[in-house]
Amino acid sequence: MSRRKRYTSEFKSQIVLEILKEEKTISEISSEHGIHTNQLRQWRKAALEQMPQIFEKDNKKVDQMKEDYENQIENLYAEVGRLTTQLSWLKKNLESKTRAERLDMLDWDCSEMPIKTQAELLSLNR
Repeated sequence: MSRRKRYTSEFKSQIVLEILKEEKTISEISSEHGIHTNQLRQWRKAALEQMPQIFEKDNKKVDQMKEDYENQIENLYAEVGRLTTQLSWLKKNLESKTRAERLDMLDWDCSEMPIKTQAELLSLNR
């Protein structure tokens, strides 16, 4: 007795697509490929049953990415608010310093913030 023939998933999907196009009958496709019509019907049924699951997986990924993005935005807004509060507090307390004290606060070797920006923040003319 001969062994049952195995088909790849790519081959099965091509056949199912051919069936779903309805350009040929299942009998015609069956005789072309030498596969019994009952087998083709099973493949079509399996494909149609599993089709909604394919799209659900994508939606879960998209929903997760959207949730992560919204969390990141929320965290960034929180940090912007915190930094704004700190900046206003520093500016308010900076007003009590003399010009000489503010000049001493300039960091000439700072590579992260140019002197011009430091001077603006300290309310000094460059």
